[in-house]
Amino acid sequence: MKKYLLSGLVLAAGLAFSASAQAEIVIGVAGPLTGPNAAFGAQLQKGAEQAAADINAAGGINGEQIKVVLGDDVSDPKQGVSVANKFVGEGVTFVIGHFNSAVSIPASDVYAENGIFQITPASTNPTFTTRGLWNTFRTCGRDDQQGVVAGTYIAEKLKGKAVAVIHDKTTYGQGLADETKKAMNAAGVTEVMYEGINVGEKDFSALISKMKAANVEVIYWGGLHTEGGLLIRQAADQGLKAIMMSGDGITSDEFAAIGGPAVEGTLMTFGPDPRKNPAASAAVEKFRAAGFEPEAYTLYSYAALQVIAAGIAEAGSTDPQEVATALHKGEAIETVIGTLAYDENGDRKDADYTMYVWGKNAEGKTTYSQME
Repeated sequence: MKKYLLSGLVLAAGLAFSASAQAEIVIGVAGPLTGPNAAFGAQLQKGAEQAAADINAAGGINGEQIKVVLGDDVSDPKQGVSVANKFVGEGVTFVIGHFNSAVSIPASDVYAENGIFQITPASTNPTFTTRGLWNTFRTCGRDDQQGVVAGTYIAEKLKGKAVAVIHDKTTYGQGLADETKKAMNAAGVTEVMYEGINVGEKDFSALISKMKAANVEVIYWGGLHTEGGLLIRQAADQGLKAIMMSGDGITSDEFAAIGGPAVEGTLMTFGPDPRKNPAASAAVEKFRAAGFEPEAYTLYSYAALQVIAAGIAEAGSTDPQEVATALHKGEAIETVIGTLAYDENGDRKDADYTMYVWGKNAEGKTTYSQME
């Protein structure tokens, strides 16, 4: 099996140096650059831009330089479709994004119809890659993988505790909650509550009163850090001493800024911390030198551009459909988040999730750390 080594500034055969090259490969980066989820949008943007800078510094892709254009979808599906149409007009051939599954899914139809390749660093809903489209890939895993890890953990490690499953009614949040519920139920655990809240909701008093009446001891949260942080903070303020568990949607230090001390002890599923991958060390140093901590999906976004570059090298072409065909063959690609290989749907063959816990680190900062 061939491997394409694209970590840092080391580019495989097929990425030729040509400082004078005038041609450009236009790559769109789409996500919530503004709004309540802007922390995640910044991760996607910074990751892709650093990868583009590193690849361009080494001569580009087949002598062609990468040009990055941005699209702000503010986590809104309709705006995501507008961004997709904007990219079509700007001559974008490859897209890194979007963040939210509910945005990535409708945008992918626009991209597919216009010959644009899409790879998301963060959209985990299975539907994104299971509709038979030629152009959908991701560097993250799927909720049906993540939910199994969460549901199994609840059944084995939190056995006997009353569980409430709460979600934000979105494609991502409810999808992840349902996958966790399915795994939990299969292991013999039945939730005492299953409720949905609205994105943007700020007062959870009524919901917390219901959870207190049901003697809830574990809150499984399907959603993002914004509402999740408010929910756990208000639960603590109202005397509900429950463990929160959630997924990759809370992997931002803003979760602690919103939730305060109440987030300590929160459990979370996410992939192994890519910042600890030796292949990511050079990139991590660059981000930190620039004053940006490459947490959560930053390196997943960096890896997305490495995957595109590897696909172009394998295909011997910048044609998006040829690149997709090449990646579907499943050749191994070395990236900053590890070795990736793709199946016929554009899903990782090796996606893995593990458990994290929120608490104070050695410097006294409240953040997340991988459990041993």
